[in-house]
Amino acid sequence: MKTLIVEDDPTSRFLLEQILSPYGPCAFAVNGKEAVEAYIKAMEAQDPYDLICLDIMMPEMDGQTVVKTIREMEEKQGIGAHRAVKIIMTTALEDPKNVVQAFKSLCDFYLIKPINKGKLIGCIRSLGLIP
Repeated sequence: MKTLIVEDDPTSRFLLEQILSPYGPCAFAVNGKEAVEAYIKAMEAQDPYDLICLDIMMPEMDGQTVVKTIREMEEKQGIGAHRAVKIIMTTALEDPKNVVQAFKSLCDFYLIKPINKGKLIGCIRSLGLIP
C-alpha cells in the first residue's frame, strides 16, 4: 500500500507514518499544493498512491480543495470509483459543515484527531487496502 500523508503538523505526520509504514511506503506533503503535485507526479509515473491521509486545515490549499481537485482529475482521466485513490480525512474539525463537505467531495472516511490507530486500520481494511 503506497500512502501519501498530507499534514502540516510534524507530530501528526510522525504518528501517521508510524501507523502506516508497516503496510508500505509513505510519502509526505506539508500543504495542499504539495499534495496535488505529488498526486500528479505519481499518476504520470504510473505509480499512483493507494491511500491519501489528508488534513483539512493547511497552508497553500486546504484539504477540502485537495479532495475536489483530485476527484476532478480522476474524472477527467476516466478513473472510476473502483480505481480511484482512497482518501481519509484526518482532522481536528468535527463540525457538520466540514464533515458533509468532505463526503460531498467524495472522501472515503473522516477521522477526528487525535487519530486512533485501531479506527484508522479499520478504515483501511474496510477499503480493501490491507487484509
